[in-house]
Amino acid sequence: MSAPDNNSDLVGKKVFFLYPTISVQNRIVTELIQQEYEVYVAKNKEKLKRVLSKYPDSIVFIDINEQMSEGEWDIWVTGVMDAPDMKDVSIGVITSNDDEQIIRKFLLALKVACGYTVLGHDTEKAMTQIMVALQNVNAKGRRKYIRAIMEKGETSTTINLPVNGNFVNGIIRDISVVGVSCTIEGNPEIPKNTLFKNIQIRLQTNLLKVEGILFGTRMDGTDTIYVILFTQRVDPDIRMKIRTYIQHTLQQKLNTDLE
Repeated sequence: MSAPDNNSDLVGKKVFFLYPTISVQNRIVTELIQQEYEVYVAKNKEKLKRVLSKYPDSIVFIDINEQMSEGEWDIWVTGVMDAPDMKDVSIGVITSNDDEQIIRKFLLALKVACGYTVLGHDTEKAMTQIMVALQNVNAKGRRKYIRAIMEKGETSTTINLPVNGNFVNGIIRDISVVGVSCTIEGNPEIPKNTLFKNIQIRLQTNLLKVEGILFGTRMDGTDTIYVILFTQRVDPDIRMKIRTYIQHTLQQKLNTDLE
């Protein structure tokens, strides 16, 4: 019997940081978000376990200096590795603890799949090590970009664009750094490949200006969905803000399970 298709091969894996320090959040987590990894911060070890049993091919980075003693971390890690519904979870350590004996234990005895990264002054070196670990476990799958899908009725993510000389409003359905799909008031007829030089996107409190081309439309029930791809002329700073917003949105959705 052939093995079932693993969905994460297609859409990528969730990457959790359990009890990260402020330094790891600011330096490592922020950078991974900009590298298009689907990253979450978790602050409750038991609730994270329940989430991992739902998403069993996730990746978890722990800091053995935080929240628990070394012995308690051993128990937590082996508990995850031995649980049948979490056997595909990959664990890595990111910590300032450079004790050789502890490093050997995690790498040789516990055999953590995502390695042991010592976080010192050289963030670049640590970052490279983490990226290699994530590539080794195929964290991104075949997905190139993370995207946020809005809840129906979500009205704080809007789009405003010029159509036939007038600005029209729309509601965003999903967004990534390469484009956006949305509904537009009045369902105007817009020719494919129309270039919009002055699109305003509101992501909650962020107002961003982008340029995009209408890739096409599709129907979702009675709604016409317009798919707009951003051009290369979109400012890198705006792309950073879009990625940060996407991570924030994904984290908010999962927080009901994590908190």
